[in-house]
Amino acid sequence: MIKPTPDPPAAESTSPYESLDSRKLHDAAERALDHYLKPFAAAVRFHNPSNMFQVAPDMDNESLLVHACESLAQASLMTSDIAKYIDIPQRRTILAIQQIIMLAELAVNRVLDNHEISQSPTHN
Repeated sequence: MIKPTPDPPAAESTSPYESLDSRKLHDAAERALDHYLKPFAAAVRFHNPSNMFQVAPDMDNESLLVHACESLAQASLMTSDIAKYIDIPQRRTILAIQQIIMLAELAVNRVLDNHEISQSPTHN
């Protein structure tokens, strides 16, 4: 014998945004989750970079690249020097950072090699 099954009741479409109160509740839940799961998200969102140290707006690209290359070379040298005094687990991290710096330095050097210096015509 087959028992007839009644149709289930029609489900109402409920959205968390149907009323202002549910929207506020949802926003509060999101803020709470972000606070505990992403503690630095709020700090990053409101961070305004300092303008104390700025690159002069009239600096040419070649000078900026040369400075970046020299800075990367110095950073590589400093990490190499520090690695001598650090124990093995941290030394590997420092040397990995040095490798990233060296790769960036190589990229900047390549840009400098490919960069054509624009020379202004000289008047005699």
